[in-house]
Amino acid sequence: MPVEPLAESAFIAALRGLSARYWGTHPFHHRLHAGELDAHGLRTWAANRWYYQCQLPQKDAAIISNCPLPEIRRQWLDRIVYHDGPHAGAGGIERWLRLCEAVGLDRDEVLDERHVAPGVRFAVDAYVTFARTKPWWEAVASGLTEMFAGHLMQQRVADMLAHYSWIAREDLAYFTNRIDKVSGEGKDTLDIVVRHCVTREQQDRAVAALSFKCDVLWSMLDAVERAAR
Repeated sequence: MPVEPLAESAFIAALRGLSARYWGTHPFHHRLHAGELDAHGLRTWAANRWYYQCQLPQKDAAIISNCPLPEIRRQWLDRIVYHDGPHAGAGGIERWLRLCEAVGLDRDEVLDERHVAPGVRFAVDAYVTFARTKPWWEAVASGLTEMFAGHLMQQRVADMLAHYSWIAREDLAYFTNRIDKVSGEGKDTLDIVVRHCVTREQQDRAVAALSFKCDVLWSMLDAVERAAR
């Protein structure tokens, strides 16, 4: 006998219930926010997070390639432009490179990925593969970590300015620019998932996809923490 789908409120509650597993609760992030990282730790974090940032447009392109709905494709295209920028030297990826330079990394050593830990590469590549091989709505659901990101970014800006005196506000442009953007994206993504995940199987798979994404992010910080020792 088919299982009845969750009511919309219960479905949303199940998704939001994963917030405690978001990487904001990871011990490495606690140390970052507390000002406990040395220069090596900050550089390790920035260089490895770069690999995640630069793969996001490919993840989003995979979602678009799997999606038969033009209205979703048009909406999702903005994410690629946001990260890659409308032209060279602009966009979220460029803003992350600015932060990398602020913590003492040369652009070339970030771009050639020499500091990327194997565990980070494995986790990020698994996320991109997930987006390429799963139904588009399942890959979209995995990105609902956006719901948990806005407050963490606000706190990160305040804490990094308070504890790392060599980092200026303009060096944190990735976060200050992204705070408002991610809040809107989180709402839009949730609306898409709720609208298109209408069976109980789809709802359960959406929750599992978000759980998988939390595992990806947590695994990244586990690897960063080991590499920063």
